[in-house]
Amino acid sequence: MSQAPAKSELWGHPKGLYVLFTAEMWERFSYYGMRALLVLTLVAATEAANPGFGMSDADALSLYGMYTGLVYFTPLIGGWLADNYLGQRRSILLGGILMAAAQFTLFAATPHSIELFYIGLGILIAGNGLFKPNISTIVGDLYQQGDARRDSAFSIFYMGINLGAFIAPLVTSTLGESPDYGWRWGYFAAGIGMTLAVITQGLFFQRFLGDIGKIPGAKRDREAAGGVKKPLSKVEHDRLRVILFLFVFVTVFWLAFEQAGGLMNIYADRYTDRSFGDSIIPAGYFQSLNPLFILLFAPIFSVLWVWLHKKDKSPDAPIKIFAGLVLTSIGFVFLILGLFEIQVTGQANMMWLILAYLFHTLGELCISPVGLSLMTKLAPLRLASLVMGVWFLMPAIASYLAGMVGAFSENAGEYDFSIQVATSIGLDPGYAGLLMVFGGVAVGLLFFAVVLWFISGMLVNWMHGAERVEPRTTAEGLDQELEAVAEHEGLGTKAEKQ
Repeated sequence: MSQAPAKSELWGHPKGLYVLFTAEMWERFSYYGMRALLVLTLVAATEAANPGFGMSDADALSLYGMYTGLVYFTPLIGGWLADNYLGQRRSILLGGILMAAAQFTLFAATPHSIELFYIGLGILIAGNGLFKPNISTIVGDLYQQGDARRDSAFSIFYMGINLGAFIAPLVTSTLGESPDYGWRWGYFAAGIGMTLAVITQGLFFQRFLGDIGKIPGAKRDREAAGGVKKPLSKVEHDRLRVILFLFVFVTVFWLAFEQAGGLMNIYADRYTDRSFGDSIIPAGYFQSLNPLFILLFAPIFSVLWVWLHKKDKSPDAPIKIFAGLVLTSIGFVFLILGLFEIQVTGQANMMWLILAYLFHTLGELCISPVGLSLMTKLAPLRLASLVMGVWFLMPAIASYLAGMVGAFSENAGEYDFSIQVATSIGLDPGYAGLLMVFGGVAVGLLFFAVVLWFISGMLVNWMHGAERVEPRTTAEGLDQELEAVAEHEGLGTKAEKQ
């Protein structure tokens, strides 16, 4: 016998919403807390006061790229398993247990066993694949079709994501970067966060969610269609073509954006003046800037899109993505300007890094919620979770390439071309490697932005009006903007809302 979700409410919403909020907040705390430490742990010398694994920058950034690539690839598999066999609830519970175990494995491995550390990363990747594409699909099912509260519910839920992402580095980096504790205790804190997410599921999901998310989506779709599988229409085929085209441009964006946890983390650690009064700001704290800026600027973007829509001047989705690519490119320009200060004073003012994160976040707010919303508008219902898997495949490929690009910075300065470019703009050849990566990414973003501008009309025609489902109110717009989080939490929500 099926069990309906609890009807009791808190602040005008089902209590199940706040249970999901809590579980997702702690899961994001775990993920971003660990991400802030990963590269720094790998490159820390084995004989340092806070010993790590003593990897070279190139090897550490390559491993980081491989790890984050798989983190975003496995949701393709996890979404398919949930849709066809497990259901969302079983998937996120199993995924949560695996991720908690993985964080404690990293704790046990650091800094003694790189082999055990690899095993922990593997378990974390598997658990993430089950958890990531499934939890927020349940949020929409808490509400009946047409329920006006649904939009504000997603705003509340995504606040939880950003809150977890913001707090995490402040805790894990405080512990991990301190020689008094060590890197391993940062991973331990991340493991505690993931354990709290699992405990939340075990204690409260059945009570407040009932049987929501237990039945696989493909089974529900077959039941709704009377057991008949219908072929894709021409409109659906055209819309899938748009997804394939945008795949390239969104992948380029994530390639640039994912430098945050890799090369930009090393930039913060080694090249940035992090002194604040008598104390030194841990490098990992800068990882909190992205979710902080999202919380600050998402409402502004929400008001902007609604205002433009009311004036019938709202740009099409490809143009918004074009703007995001340009803004992200500007962020890398600030890092290049910081290099000139480094060669004079030895370190760059932290303002250059803050401005870079700011413009990367502004770019993300133009791309992530817009692209996510568009993916779910374009995707046929029976392929919703699979398309969300494709959405995560974009940063999967980008993250792997980002690691390779970041690793290239260690040797890029040895090439004559790199040295010539550096000296031609008055920069010391010793910083040619960083210049080539930051400058190359900036130029690449601008190139793909121009290409997207020229083909945007064709893409809009293939969408057959799907992109014109715009937010009618500021609340609806805020819902969309808050979906753009630090590591881009798509998770298939709008497909469930429609």
